[in-house]
Amino acid sequence: MTPPIVKSPAERLISDVLRSRLVQQLINEHAGMTGDEATRIVDATTAFLKVCADNPNGHFRPSRRVDLGWHQFILNTTDYAEFCERVAGRFLHHVPEEFTPPRAAKSDTARMLAPTVNAMRAAGFTVDPDLWVLTASGSCTQCHSGCTSCGQGDDDGAAAREGTPAGAGR
Repeated sequence: MTPPIVKSPAERLISDVLRSRLVQQLINEHAGMTGDEATRIVDATTAFLKVCADNPNGHFRPSRRVDLGWHQFILNTTDYAEFCERVAGRFLHHVPEEFTPPRAAKSDTARMLAPTVNAMRAAGFTVDPDLWVLTASGSCTQCHSGCTSCGQGDDDGAAAREGTPAGAGR
């Protein structure tokens, strides 16, 4: 007899069909994104949203990578509205804040995300360090030029490694 597949708490929040669709949409929308990364983003997004739902007075923010998943989920309006009603009893609005790049290092970003990460862990969710910038390595010296070497940008610091501001020459 084959043992049953045990899903993580994040995987149980949405159907396999919706999860697969969101993963495929992320892969299609973001060049170079792997299936594994997209899956981890979808799982982290649903976990993040569940924490927001369970803590209506909390002030949580997604990492930039998790925000990609949130945006993709919102584009599936019917599924997103149903999810919100089921897990929160209300619509979970996405009200972006202006992101202030960290002053010096990934540790600044990790500090900004710490309340969210702590709440996710307290709720029993696994926190993927690659998606939540939990390492204190690397420094950000080009924030004024649009570089996002802090780990919070779409280029994952590639511009900093290449010595060019994000978006330059494209």
